[in-house]
Amino acid sequence: MLAFAGAAAAIHFDRLGLSPVALDLGFFQLRWYALSYLAAMLLGWWYMLRLIRQPGAPLDRRQVDDLVYYIFAGVILGGRLGYCLIYRPEIWAHPLDVLKLWEGGMSFHGGFVGVIAALWLFTRRQGLSMLLVCDYVACTTPFGLILVRIANFVNGELWGRPSSLPWAMVFPGTGDGIPRHPSQLYEAALEGGVTMLVLAWLFWRTDARLVPGRLVGAGLVLYGSARFLLEFLRQPDAGLEHLWWGLTMGQTLSLPMVLAGLWLVARPAVRMPAAS
Repeated sequence: MLAFAGAAAAIHFDRLGLSPVALDLGFFQLRWYALSYLAAMLLGWWYMLRLIRQPGAPLDRRQVDDLVYYIFAGVILGGRLGYCLIYRPEIWAHPLDVLKLWEGGMSFHGGFVGVIAALWLFTRRQGLSMLLVCDYVACTTPFGLILVRIANFVNGELWGRPSSLPWAMVFPGTGDGIPRHPSQLYEAALEGGVTMLVLAWLFWRTDARLVPGRLVGAGLVLYGSARFLLEFLRQPDAGLEHLWWGLTMGQTLSLPMVLAGLWLVARPAVRMPAAS
C-alpha cells in the first residue's frame, strides 16, 4: 500500500512530455541521444580553441582540428564496444546489432579507453606530449558528460534505485511503477557540472595547466569519485548489481580511474615554461 501511495504522489516521467526523438521525418528520425554527442564534440572543439590561446599550449589550431576526429572515433568505437562487451555480451549473438548506435547503449568507461587509445595514436604521430594534450582534453570532456546524461534522462533510461524523495520519478521502462531517483540528472550535475567547474578553476586560476597530468588527474578523481558514489543511487544493469567482490560494475571500473588520477595529482610536479 505504501508503495502504491508513493507512486501516486511521485512525478510520472511519461507526463513530462519528453520524447527521445528530436526530429521525425517519417523516413528519418534524429534522436536527442545522437544530438548530445554531436553538440558535445562541437562545444568541446570550441572550448579547446579557447584553451590553446593561453601561453604554453601543447598544440595549435590545425592540430586541434585533427584531434577532434581522433577523439570522435575513440568515443564512438570505445564507448559502443565497451557497452557491448561489459553490459550486453548477449548482443554478440547478432553482431550487426553492435552497429545500431541509434538505439543507444554507450559506456563511458569504454569511451574513455577509446579516447586514450586515440590520443596515444594522435600524439605519437604529431610528436606531442600525451599528458599535456590529455590535460586539455580533460577540460572539454564535461560537456559530453552533461549532455549525454541529460539525453539519457530524456530517453527515460538508466534510472535510479527506488526512492521516497519528493522529486522521485516513476519511469515507465521499469515496469514496476516504483518511484526512483532521477540519477541521470545527478550524474549530469556531479560527474559533468562539478567536474567542469573545478577543472575550469584549475585551468584559469592556477598554474595546473603547466604541470603535465595535473588536470587530467584531477578530472579522473572527480569523475571516478562521483560515479562511484552515485552508483549507490543508480540502478545497475541486471546481473551487475553486486558482483562477488561487493561492488557494482560501475564502481569497479571507476576505482582504477580514481587511483590513476590520485597518482597523477600527487606525483612530483614537472612544471612547463609558461611562454608559448
